[in-house]
Amino acid sequence: MGYAQLVIGPAGSGKSTYCSSLYDHCQTVGRTIHIVNLDPAAEHFNYPVDMDIRELISLDDVMEEFGMGPNGGLIYCMEHLEDSLDDWLDEQLENYLDDDYLVFDCPGQIELFTHVPVLRNFVEHLKRKNFNVCAVYLLDSQFVSDVTKYISGCMASLSAMIQLELPHINILSKMDLVSNKKDVEEYLDPNAQVLLSQLNQQMAPRFGKLNKCLAEL
Repeated sequence: MGYAQLVIGPAGSGKSTYCSSLYDHCQTVGRTIHIVNLDPAAEHFNYPVDMDIRELISLDDVMEEFGMGPNGGLIYCMEHLEDSLDDWLDEQLENYLDDDYLVFDCPGQIELFTHVPVLRNFVEHLKRKNFNVCAVYLLDSQFVSDVTKYISGCMASLSAMIQLELPHINILSKMDLVSNKKDVEEYLDPNAQVLLSQLNQQMAPRFGKLNKCLAEL
């Protein structure tokens, strides 16, 4: 059985930095991992890329050929990957042993892991190839210093958990950039009533029932 880690999260949340740090750590402890780039728009890497979606399709080529914008072009690239699972991906996976550990550095467009089925189908294909898959969701810790941003981040993470149906861990990234870490600590294990109170202070009274549902969720 192989092992795979799907690194997801919003754009700019530190996914590639996480992959680079994970690779350096494994090098230090003498463990082998293989990092896969699934972002057709990526250009620079701080880790060796063992498998690269750009060998199959690149965002620049799609935008130039079809006149698409960045978001539409990226969705097209990922759907093309989905159509190539039985060909390109299977051929790439043949290069790895049964006990290899693959880390997939994914693009940051949030719709890819909330409601577009591409990554879900990608995961199901890995499972059929006898890979044990987990998801790692990165969220910029600066989004957790305000109640409205915290709720938004939680909803996005929960949506990814529901969509992918994988063992899932959330990671707060960029903690070194947070000026007041006590603001973040308040949201690590929050009380629903405290969240509700904070939401009600920032929003009009007509949103009271909605705020209550969000805080409880």
